[in-house]
Amino acid sequence: MQRRLFCQAAATGAASAATLAWPRFAFAQADWPTGPVRIVVGFPPGGGTDALARVLATKLTEMWKQQVLVETKAGVAGVLAAEYTAQQPSDGSVLLMAHINSHALGPVLQPKLRYDVERDFVPIVMVGVTPNLLIAHPGQKALTVPEIVAACKAAPGKVSFGSAGAGSAQHLALEMFKLAAGIDVIHVPYKGSGPLLTDLMGGQIQYSFDTMTAATPHVKSGKVTAIAQTRGKRAKGHPNVPTMQELGYPGFEATTWYGLVGPGKLPAAIAARINRDVNTILAMPDVQERMDTYGAEDGGGTQEKFASFIRGEIAKWGKVVKDGNVRVDS
Repeated sequence: MQRRLFCQAAATGAASAATLAWPRFAFAQADWPTGPVRIVVGFPPGGGTDALARVLATKLTEMWKQQVLVETKAGVAGVLAAEYTAQQPSDGSVLLMAHINSHALGPVLQPKLRYDVERDFVPIVMVGVTPNLLIAHPGQKALTVPEIVAACKAAPGKVSFGSAGAGSAQHLALEMFKLAAGIDVIHVPYKGSGPLLTDLMGGQIQYSFDTMTAATPHVKSGKVTAIAQTRGKRAKGHPNVPTMQELGYPGFEATTWYGLVGPGKLPAAIAARINRDVNTILAMPDVQERMDTYGAEDGGGTQEKFASFIRGEIAKWGKVVKDGNVRVDS
C-alpha cells in the first residue's frame, strides 16, 4: 500500500514539475519578438553604415528564419535615428546600428541631446572599425604629413581641409590633427563625403580626412592620393599607407565605427543571443571578405568590450572638443 502511494506521489510530483517547467520554457520563447526585426540606420542608403547593416540583416534573416529589415532614419549625423530607437520597445524588435557620431561625438558636441548613451541603450556587439584616410588632390606640392604641417605653419589659416560636415568624424579627426601638430587651417564642411570628394578631386580644397570606405575607390583610381591612415595599425586594404602614429603622432586614433545596440531596457537574454549570433556571422568567410572591402575590421567580441570601447571614445573625443574649443550648431 505504502509502495503504491509512494509511486502515485512520485508520478504526481513529476507531472507537476513538468507542468511548472513548461510555462517557463514557453515564457522564454515568448520573450523573443515574433514579428520582423528592424535595424535602424541613421544615414542614407549607399553609405558604409547602411552597407554593413544590410550584410547583417541578410545573414540574420537566414539564421533566425525571421525577417530582419534595415530602416533608414537619416538626419543630424545619425543622432535622429538614435533618438528614435531610444524610444522604441525594449523587446528586440528594434535595434540601432550605432555610429561614432551618435554614440561618441553627439554626446560631447550637443548639450541638448535627448538621450543618454549609457542609460538609454544596451551595447550588444561591435560590428567594425574603419580608419580615416588623410587624402589630397594629387596636384598638391605637399604630399607627406611633414610637408603638410610645414605648409600649414608657413601659411596659418590658409591651407584648406574639407570634412563631411561640422561635428562629423572627419571633422574631429582634423581637430585632433590640429592639436597634435600645432597648426591652424581652414575647415570647409560639406554635406557628406560625396560633395567633399568632388571638390577635392576638382582642386577646390586641398586636403581632407575621410572614411576609408568613401575614399578608397578614388585612391585606387588615382584621383586622390592617400597620405596617412588614422588607426594604430595599418588596414588590410591599404598596407602601404603609413599610420599617423608611425609618422610621429603617438596615440593618434581617429576612426569611424559601427555596432549594434538596443533600447535601454533590452532583456539580457535577448542581448546575449544577438551578440552570440552576430559573432558567428562576423566569423563567416564571405562576411569577412565583405568587411575587408569596406575597410571594417575588429568586429565581434563581448558586450562588455563594446561598452568599454564606447566609454573610451566619449572620453577621448570629449578631450579633443574641450582642448580644441570645438563648437557646432546643435
